[in-house]
Amino acid sequence: MARTPNIPQRKHPRVKQAQPQSQAVAQLFNQGVSLHQQEKLEQAKIIYEQVLAQQPRHCDALHLLGVLAFQANDHALAAELIKKAIDINPTSATAYASLGLVLQGLGRLDEALVSYDKALALKPGDAEAFNNRGNVLNNLRRLDEALVSYDKALALKPDYAEAFYNRGVALNALRRLDEALVSYDKALALKPDYAEAFYNRGAALNDLRRLDEALVSYNKALALKPDYAEAFNNRGNVLNDLRRLDEALVSYDKALALKPDFAEAFNNCGTALRELRRLDEALGSYDKALSLEPDFAEAFNNRGTALRELRRLDEALACYDKALALEPDYAEAFNNRGNVLSDLKRLDEALVSYDKALDLKPDYEFLSGKKLNLQMHLCDWSDLTAQLDQLESALRQDSKVTYPFELLGLTDNPELQLLASKIWVESRPPASDVLGDFIQRVPDGKIRIGYYSADFHNHATSYLMAELFEAHDDQRFELYGFSYGPDRQDEMRKRVSDGLGQFIDVTQKSDREVAKISRDMGIDIAIDLKGFTKDSRTGVFAERCAPIQVSYLGYPGTTGAHYIDYIVADKTVIPQESQQFYSEKIVYLPHSYQVNDSKRKISDKVFTRHELGLPESGFVFCCFNNNFKILPETFDGWMRLLQTVEGSVLWLLADNPTAVRNLQKEAQNRGVDPHRLVFAPRMPLDEHLARHRLADLFIDTFPCNAHTTASDALWAGLPVLTRTGQSFASRVAASLLNAIGLPELITEDQMQYEHRALSLAQDPVLLAEIKTKLVQSRSKSPLFNAQLFAKNLEAAYEEIYRRSLEAETPNHIDVSALV
Repeated sequence: MARTPNIPQRKHPRVKQAQPQSQAVAQLFNQGVSLHQQEKLEQAKIIYEQVLAQQPRHCDALHLLGVLAFQANDHALAAELIKKAIDINPTSATAYASLGLVLQGLGRLDEALVSYDKALALKPGDAEAFNNRGNVLNNLRRLDEALVSYDKALALKPDYAEAFYNRGVALNALRRLDEALVSYDKALALKPDYAEAFYNRGAALNDLRRLDEALVSYNKALALKPDYAEAFNNRGNVLNDLRRLDEALVSYDKALALKPDFAEAFNNCGTALRELRRLDEALGSYDKALSLEPDFAEAFNNRGTALRELRRLDEALACYDKALALEPDYAEAFNNRGNVLSDLKRLDEALVSYDKALDLKPDYEFLSGKKLNLQMHLCDWSDLTAQLDQLESALRQDSKVTYPFELLGLTDNPELQLLASKIWVESRPPASDVLGDFIQRVPDGKIRIGYYSADFHNHATSYLMAELFEAHDDQRFELYGFSYGPDRQDEMRKRVSDGLGQFIDVTQKSDREVAKISRDMGIDIAIDLKGFTKDSRTGVFAERCAPIQVSYLGYPGTTGAHYIDYIVADKTVIPQESQQFYSEKIVYLPHSYQVNDSKRKISDKVFTRHELGLPESGFVFCCFNNNFKILPETFDGWMRLLQTVEGSVLWLLADNPTAVRNLQKEAQNRGVDPHRLVFAPRMPLDEHLARHRLADLFIDTFPCNAHTTASDALWAGLPVLTRTGQSFASRVAASLLNAIGLPELITEDQMQYEHRALSLAQDPVLLAEIKTKLVQSRSKSPLFNAQLFAKNLEAAYEEIYRRSLEAETPNHIDVSALV
């Protein structure tokens, strides 16, 4: 957010009496000085001019006439007059000090420094000259030298409040924030009504993330100086960071009432409006900022972000490009440009943009992991091992290097995944208690369950959950759906909204507003279906939208958040020995944690191998997982299978053209004809399920398994061979296979995985037996029994609700013991 900068303070040139030669001229001159000191500037000017008419080489009159010109903002004239005075009296330290101020006002900083040095050579005990010299050095960004100059001023004048203040400004610029605070406090001890010191103290506290103290400091500045527009602006920024967004808007409005042309305040107001999901108003505010300051790069950047959230992606890209045209080293704009290019599926360009952001700012928060994840989408494995090592090392140093989701496909280490989640949660605005304690709802016989997601449309989450919503017992539960995703008016949107008793679109509501709506509706248990996946809204849960908050389905891992009480799992995905890697208590469902929809249609369309690009004969290994889940070790194994099984092919999802080219290149590098990789374009779900019939074996990825894609394959009758690890994401397919009664398709290491795949490919009888077993199990296994799943999940809901009513702390729950 745009913060009004800290500005070193300087005094006007000193007005003091001198010793002219003529008594009459001396009296006239002293009269002018007296008027000058009374700030009767026009009258003083007339007197000085009269002095010069009588004594043209009166250096002090010339000097002070120059000071008057400086006070009238005519710096050029001021410099000319003071230089004439110095020509007459080159030993005048005061004139040199005044010239330094004038040259500083003209932006001629190097010359100003020379002038102060001459003043101090003539008068080494001039504390004010040392202070102002420090200001010049500060403006030249020679900050350590500036500190030396301020310290010399303070050695000469220990009660010099302005020098302490300016010293704090330099320390702040050096990011020595604690020392800056000490300096501001010393200034305030000497000058308690020093509004500017309170203002800059607030800025240092803000940078230290001591937000409540920063707010107090800005409030004190405003109590002393109620028309301090810059303080209202920066106070708004603190309130914004505290998630007190409505109050932030009030503060920005006050800044703008005082200073209607305050572009920074319009920009910041736009950001608060964007956080409140008032996106059209946010755009209007950014536009006002840009009308006042057309080269305001930050406003273009922020406007791009609002447009991206409105899904006006091409316009957003244009805004980021304008920001970068104005500031070519603007790392944040390169990052955001990469985000929108990724949304536009222009992944290669997005990668270039992320690289530029990291070149400019190597420690850019969370970008290293995001960039690596994008490389994985492109199947660009260059320098992967080194990048993974750097990522792990940085995480162990508590560095903000990766979003939690991006780590799931890169490592099987649940300890690292917990660490990444905690780092991410701690980087977000803190859990808020603004909404206060929950009012105990009088139980009315029904438990109110809220499901929260951005995926209530044709999306994997809805494909899995639709039947669950329909199967819930409406005599014991009231269901509420909170949607903050797109309303595409597609089939799943209709089915899900019909299945949920009440369906509320909260897309344009802020996190706090969503939490308040939830509380007002008396939601007992809030189910977060997103976690850290795309378009998640963890802030809704940080605001505590319900007394009990549960993570389920969308994110296969721990949130690391103290405000999420439970995670729904099973004993396969989270074995007892892994509980230590989860901040939540575990709700253990019997069978599999993953719900499935038994009503999903499989198209009657009969595809031919030819029309799908498959050879007329030969074994078809298949993996329709997203490309980012493919790691080199897995791919190596796949290529060994193709080399061993003559005539076989590998059928993969065609995610993007670059990934296709890179996978073909990687195959060729491993001695496999790239044409043996066949790429499947996306198609409607019912037809996608139907084309599974042409595959022989689904071979899973590691460490991030197939999730919905495994359910798809099993529902379509295609066996899934998986490899398990330690993390939740690496054990999902095993959970599904156990639930459907096919544990023989679960392997525990790469060698076993390849050996089992080879056995199945070379033994058609064994594979046929497994397929028959799968088809027979499908209709009667727990995996595709949504009614049974609902019964088990409802038992869990009733137990965690009972614990809450009886004020019991959350604890692990084994639902098998309840049903």
